[in-house]
Amino acid sequence: MGARTDDSVVGAVDGVAPTGDVVRRAQQGDVDAFEALYRANAPAIHRLCRRLCGHDDDPGEVMQDAFVRAWERLPQFRGESSIATWLHRLTVNVFLERARRAKRDALRLVDADDLALAVPPADPLARIDIDAALARLPAGARLAFVLHDVEGYSHDEIAAMTGIAAGTARAQAWRARRTLIRLLEL
Repeated sequence: MGARTDDSVVGAVDGVAPTGDVVRRAQQGDVDAFEALYRANAPAIHRLCRRLCGHDDDPGEVMQDAFVRAWERLPQFRGESSIATWLHRLTVNVFLERARRAKRDALRLVDADDLALAVPPADPLARIDIDAALARLPAGARLAFVLHDVEGYSHDEIAAMTGIAAGTARAQAWRARRTLIRLLEL
């Protein structure tokens, strides 16, 4: 596959949304077209990974896994949604699969008393930003909060994605909000 320099690939690399032609070429194995898709979507996917991972996992590894999976599954992309939406959902699924491989206890919500023992106290003079506060949440609470409050999934959708009850997702998101308020009041 030779290097392509047509306008649709160059436009995507410069931040313009990839065209249907770029997606079709990437589906057919065109590496340059896939690179254009990557460059156009990598910043948003990395932000999502950083918010989902906190300190529990490396967001770069999750993002890399997501784009490897995208390369493998791109021929199955039907175009029923935008490529950005498809990549977003694929990334969430990659993260969830990684979490499922980890101990099931990672999804258990830690009580506020346990949180004080599990998370080292922050320097009270340090300013905490939202990403640092999210990273201090237990994995299950962070997952429910990010998927519901940041990404906009319903509790039922979160339940279907994670395999937990919708009520559990609701409770974890609520407790995450409560913990974030305390963490950010420094």
